[in-house]
Amino acid sequence: MPPRKQVTYSQRPNHAARSAHARGEREFRTYDTSYIRPKRSKGPVIFSIVLAVVVLGGLAWGALTLFNSCSGTSVELLASGEEATIVVEQGAGAKDIGNQLVEKRLVGSASDFTKRVNELGVDAQLKPGTYTFAGGTSLDDIIKQLAAGPDMGNALTIPEGYKLSDIAAAVATASEGRITAETFTAAAFDASAYAGSYSFLADAGTNSLEGFLFPKTYAVADDATADSLIRLMLDQFQKETASLDWSYPQSQGLSIYDAVKLASIVEKESSGDEQIRAQVAAVFYNRLETTGEPSYGFLQSDATTAYEVGHDPSGDEVHSETPYSTYTNQGLPPTPICSPGLDCLKAVCAPDQESLGKYFFFYFEGDNYYFTETYDEHISTFS
Repeated sequence: MPPRKQVTYSQRPNHAARSAHARGEREFRTYDTSYIRPKRSKGPVIFSIVLAVVVLGGLAWGALTLFNSCSGTSVELLASGEEATIVVEQGAGAKDIGNQLVEKRLVGSASDFTKRVNELGVDAQLKPGTYTFAGGTSLDDIIKQLAAGPDMGNALTIPEGYKLSDIAAAVATASEGRITAETFTAAAFDASAYAGSYSFLADAGTNSLEGFLFPKTYAVADDATADSLIRLMLDQFQKETASLDWSYPQSQGLSIYDAVKLASIVEKESSGDEQIRAQVAAVFYNRLETTGEPSYGFLQSDATTAYEVGHDPSGDEVHSETPYSTYTNQGLPPTPICSPGLDCLKAVCAPDQESLGKYFFFYFEGDNYYFTETYDEHISTFS
């Protein structure tokens, strides 16, 4: 009996895809004028004045040069009507961006840029992408655009729960046909081609990249290729999962690849609620650890068969002797069944502790989930 009541796989919830300068007051000293020097010839006085002007001018020029050297304000800014383009790489900080802006003569000082970014509290919100700014654009307007993100006219949005075939179709649309679905699918067909650059693919073997093309919105550049887009998605997976602790799934004998398989099932079988995802993950862990009775020891997820047949499966289809049937095969399916979001990966890394070893069944109606310990309780909750 399935551990859930019903689910529609063709429709999953999409979850999208953070003081002015101190002014140094000049100190003026008032000198005592009660003592008046005797008059002297004008020649030496004029010479002294000229000398003083030269000395003071030299000091002022030296100070200005030193200030410009330290602050970067000696840059001749781009004229109004001219444009310059910068590329903000993934993970680039305000300092790196500021240096680019100075190099392109869009701002006069990298330090002024970083200071203003910090003042506005948007240092964590500067988004990667390609930006074109006109000469004369104000510092605040530049920062505002960087926080809003690049013009995503050719945006590629990958929602959580998309399969490789869905992603390939979305790529074809976003690239206006320059990258066909077939080309993208072929490029993502063999994970071993990318394993050398991404260690988390070590156990994926020659299976496809299903499950690792991270859900997010990406900008599709005019010169983008299937390979460059795949690397953007794998880079994002690496970045998003960098802080995850894989020790729990590994303690259960699962590799990262296995954990992604399980997370992809949790993605299809749970709502967007963090607690629900953690409980659903716990139910599947409980079943993976149980042998013998299929009602308890098989995952029994319709979602795995839905992936294989491409639609909501019938009772006969879920019980068929096929590789993705988790009714007739114990353990995980051969590959992930979709691209799970970060929440589902977190749930697999940290399942609900109170549910572990306790719940073996669940079903849901709308957003309401019901977890039970035994088959009889499971039946009675919705009979």
